[in-house]
Amino acid sequence: MTERRLTALALLVSATLAIAAAASAQTATAPQQTFSTTIYLDWTHFLTNSGPVTTVTAPGYKNDYFAFRRAYFTYENKINDNLRFRFRLDADNTANLTSVDINTGATKKDDKLRPFMKHLYLQYDNLFPNTSFKVGMADTITFKLAEDRWGYRSVAKTLVDGFKDITGVEIDATSADIGVSFSHNPLKYFRYQVQVTNGSAYSHAENDKWKKLMLQGQIIPLPGLSLVGYYDYEKQTPKAKAETIKFDGYFEKVRNLVLSAEYFVYRNDLYVASSKARYDVSGLSVFGRYTFTPDRLAAFARYDYYEPNNKVGDNEISLVIAGLDWAPFHTSWKLQPNIWFYQYADSKKRDDVVFNLTFFMSF
Repeated sequence: MTERRLTALALLVSATLAIAAAASAQTATAPQQTFSTTIYLDWTHFLTNSGPVTTVTAPGYKNDYFAFRRAYFTYENKINDNLRFRFRLDADNTANLTSVDINTGATKKDDKLRPFMKHLYLQYDNLFPNTSFKVGMADTITFKLAEDRWGYRSVAKTLVDGFKDITGVEIDATSADIGVSFSHNPLKYFRYQVQVTNGSAYSHAENDKWKKLMLQGQIIPLPGLSLVGYYDYEKQTPKAKAETIKFDGYFEKVRNLVLSAEYFVYRNDLYVASSKARYDVSGLSVFGRYTFTPDRLAAFARYDYYEPNNKVGDNEISLVIAGLDWAPFHTSWKLQPNIWFYQYADSKKRDDVVFNLTFFMSF
C-alpha cells in the first residue's frame, strides 16, 4: 500500500473516531426528558357503624365507595448532569366553588377530579461540591425524609402531612410551596438543608409580608442509622409567631427492613385555649416496612398518636394502619389492601375500623 493511501486511510479512521466521539459526547450531554403518571384509586369500606367517623349523617354520605384519591402527571427534563427542570400536575377530589346565585346566595360545588400545579421548579446541583439548589414551586423539607422511609404515600400521608385530615387542627405544614431551597453534604455522615418559602403553600397566593424559614440537619452516627432534626419559623402577626420542632429516626441496617419514628410539636402564639394560655399541638408516629420479595411483596404497619390541644383532656386520637403491598404482574400496578383502626381518648366516641383496597398505578 502506498504512503498516500496509508495517509488517506489514517485520516479516514481518525475522522470516523472523531465523529463517533462527538456523537457519544452529544448523547451523554443531550437533555433527558421523561413523562410519568402515578394514580391512587381506593375501594373503601367501613367495617364498623357505631364510631364518629362512620355515623356521619350528611346527605348522600356513603360508607362503601370507589374514589380516585390522587393522580399525578410529571414532566422532568434533565438538561445536563447538573441542571434539571420539573413540572408536575396533581389532581384530587377536593370540591371547588364554581358559581354563586346572586339572588339567593346559594353556591354550587364541583367534585370532579381537577388538575392543579404541584411542582414547577429549576434544580441546579454541584454549584459547589455536594450541593443542590432549587427555585420555584418545590417539595418542602418538612416531612420529605419521613415520607421516603414510609414509602406508602399511596396508602396514607405521614404524620405531619396528614395531621389536619385526622384531627381537623391546622399545623401549617404543606408538601410544596414557592421559594428557594439549598442542601449540602459537607461530610459523608452529615447533611443539612435550608428552605425559605412564602409559607402560604402551593395552593394559595402569598397573603402577608413574612416568609417561612425551614432548617433541617441529618446525621448518620452508625451505618444504617439516621437521626434528623427539623425546625421552622414564621411570623403570624407583628407580635405572634409559629414554629415547628420535629425529630426523626430511621433504622435501615437489616436487609429489606426499614424502621422509623417521627415526633413533632407545633406552637402558634395565636392558638389560645379557654384558659387564655397558648396550647401545643403534637404527634408521634412509629412505622416500618419489610420486603419479602423485592418488587413483588412487602408488608407495612404504623402507629400514630395525635394530640390536637394539650390544654384539653380526652381529645387524643390513636391510629393503627397495617397492610400488604403486592405487585401480582408488574411493579407499575400494585394492590395494597390496608386497614385503619381509630381509637379515641373521649369515652363518648366509639372505635372506627376502615378497610381500603388501594390500587397503585405508576407508568
